[in-house]
Amino acid sequence: MTPFRKSMVWLLPVMFLAGCKAVVLAPSGDIAARQAELLVQSTLLMLIIIVPVMALTVWFAWRYRAANRRASYAPDWDHSTKLELVIWAIPLLIIVCLGALTWVGTHLLDPYRPLDRIDAETPVGAADPLPVQVVALDWKWLFVYPEQGVASVNELAVPVDRPVRFTLTSASVMNAFYIPAMAGMIYAMPGMQTTLHGVFNDEGTYQGLASHYSGAGFSGMRFKARALDDAGFDAWVAQAAAGNETLDRARYLELAQPSQSVPPMTFAQVDPELFQRVVNRCVEQGRMCMAEMMALDAQGGLGLAGIANVALLADPDARGTARPVLGLPPFQVTGICSVDEQAAMLASAAPLVKAPRDLSPMRGRGLAAPQGILGQRPDPDVLTRTVPRDDAEQNL
Repeated sequence: MTPFRKSMVWLLPVMFLAGCKAVVLAPSGDIAARQAELLVQSTLLMLIIIVPVMALTVWFAWRYRAANRRASYAPDWDHSTKLELVIWAIPLLIIVCLGALTWVGTHLLDPYRPLDRIDAETPVGAADPLPVQVVALDWKWLFVYPEQGVASVNELAVPVDRPVRFTLTSASVMNAFYIPAMAGMIYAMPGMQTTLHGVFNDEGTYQGLASHYSGAGFSGMRFKARALDDAGFDAWVAQAAAGNETLDRARYLELAQPSQSVPPMTFAQVDPELFQRVVNRCVEQGRMCMAEMMALDAQGGLGLAGIANVALLADPDARGTARPVLGLPPFQVTGICSVDEQAAMLASAAPLVKAPRDLSPMRGRGLAAPQGILGQRPDPDVLTRTVPRDDAEQNL
């Protein structure tokens, strides 16, 4: 086999990459385009150092090879001010440029920052962003459109040239929401809400995915992001609203069960409080929302009794009754007092008078002294001492 044919054999695996598309470098939205520019500019700046270093490495190896008798030989050489200046000054300037570029780009492309333009030539103007609520489920994506009153699973439809404001959360584990052609990646976390702003400038169907491993069905946690014109988006909303499915709290709990390769579906009606209940972890009936719990904690809290009364586990036991947390038996709290009321109550109560306690080391818990083995009395030094205990300690 000739050398040319051998080189062609090594190039055969490259043919399998012909169908790949560099989506990050071929964006369809302004935010993704500005991120691609930042990536290219940073790479070019780093290549100012990388390319000369790689070239000089090859040149030094060839120039000062053992067979080259014409190369200069200076075993006592150890310092060059000019060389040190070049080695340190140029990388330092590049690092300064990279830092400035990254700092400015990070603030301009902050996912929480509302968009200041539709594209490079069109400012946002008075256009209101389209709100879309996103919930990462196992293993699918739920999209809720609060203004339109519809929802979809594994299918996102938005109009082109209109800013979109995503608010995201997760139902179980942390995940990552990513549409490479539209905007950057943002995490979705249970009990928290994150925000991402983006826009599509070109019509088409694009790939959305979960870019954070989240379990067995992670590889199939993908969805289609459809960028439509205004008429197409209105038609998609009308088609979703004409369906028969309703996304209420009970239907959401069914949808939240782990499942893989779920086909796209739509819901004609959505509970308006559903997303906030998902964020606050209180979709189930009878469960206190985190916002309510934090508000009570800010006012002094309910105490251990209140926690056992209101924070029941969602899964019932074998008898069909909800199991309380901390292993406490079910009971009812008859009243809750504020911090000021508690202070006033304790101030008016008569002080408790306790008998003096013996603070010496104690063996056992007030048990009678043992009688020894086989009827013999043990050594007095190892007798277990009986200590009187007040009523409060005996109840523990």
